[in-house]
Amino acid sequence: MSENQLLEVIERYLNGEMTIEELRKFELLRKESAEVDGKVVEHQLFTNLLKQYGERVELENRLNAIHAEIDVHTLKEELTEHPVWIVQMWRHHHSKISVAVSVAMFVFLGVLAFSGKFDNNDSKIERLKYENAKLNQKVVNINKSVNDIKAGKNVVINDRASSTGTGFALPDGLIATNYHVIQDADSIYIQNNAGSSFKARVLYTEPEHDIAILRVVDDSFSLGAIPYTFKKSEIDEAESIYTYGYPSGIPKYDIGYLASKTGLNGDSVHYQVAIPTNPGNSGSPVWDNKGNIVAIIDAAQSRYEGTHFAIKSRYLLDAIRNIPADSLKGKPVTLNKKNGLAGLSIVEKTRKMKKYTFMVKVYN
Repeated sequence: MSENQLLEVIERYLNGEMTIEELRKFELLRKESAEVDGKVVEHQLFTNLLKQYGERVELENRLNAIHAEIDVHTLKEELTEHPVWIVQMWRHHHSKISVAVSVAMFVFLGVLAFSGKFDNNDSKIERLKYENAKLNQKVVNINKSVNDIKAGKNVVINDRASSTGTGFALPDGLIATNYHVIQDADSIYIQNNAGSSFKARVLYTEPEHDIAILRVVDDSFSLGAIPYTFKKSEIDEAESIYTYGYPSGIPKYDIGYLASKTGLNGDSVHYQVAIPTNPGNSGSPVWDNKGNIVAIIDAAQSRYEGTHFAIKSRYLLDAIRNIPADSLKGKPVTLNKKNGLAGLSIVEKTRKMKKYTFMVKVYN
């Protein structure tokens, strides 16, 4: 009997599709052949695992829906004004949230128990383990949100983003940042220098150039005309450059110069810049003496002490042109052709840039 034929017989056996005589013969074969018996046990465990994985996917969708309902960030401002409403919402949802979390943990532990009987080199099993680990993290995050809401009777819920970066304004409510800043985000908010936050969504990405363009979807967001322009040509070594961003969530201005027209190992997408960059700086605008945007800080490339990089502005311009027309609803992005920062002092330029530069807050 071939391997495939044996698997078909095992399927019929496990599904109860055998006749009484076939069942008697197969059970006798299991007793006589340890190899066949082992394959039956293995196949049964594997099919159970797949079944539970399907249930896990359905559960994950349900948990995501619940998580969206109890978005902690959205509740932050409402909490101080309507604490009673928050308590009522918790009372309304706590039972299904608790059940969902308990079931998720049960499924997760059960899957681990089953998968532990298989060869760790089996790629399918390892993938399932990985997916369940991701679910476990989501359950932890939801449980944390539940606890925050429970504690919110008379307490302001802390706004804890999973990670932060920087972004800056483009026309029509769009925001430019790095792809690695928003990668795998469940939700994204931008925060201005006054501390107000606005919900955003990913509109377009070019991971190969580490560029992402967001759209602000909050109706209360209003910014006005963008004062700066974007330089298409490359700048020269030793030119002075400036940046403003949110390293570690703290607003910070820096000044430096262009060290090299190429990045690491001759990379033509990046400049090497002599300007400090830290986690949270990714996505910060870099401008020249005239206030032209010349690059975007890429802190993820800063692997070596004293070596920092920025993506050339022409790659951002290319990304803007590459946004699908249907994503823009037939309205192409029109960039400013007149530089409103030219002629201003460095202090005045920076003051203007602060208004158009945002902390990007990512929630996973």
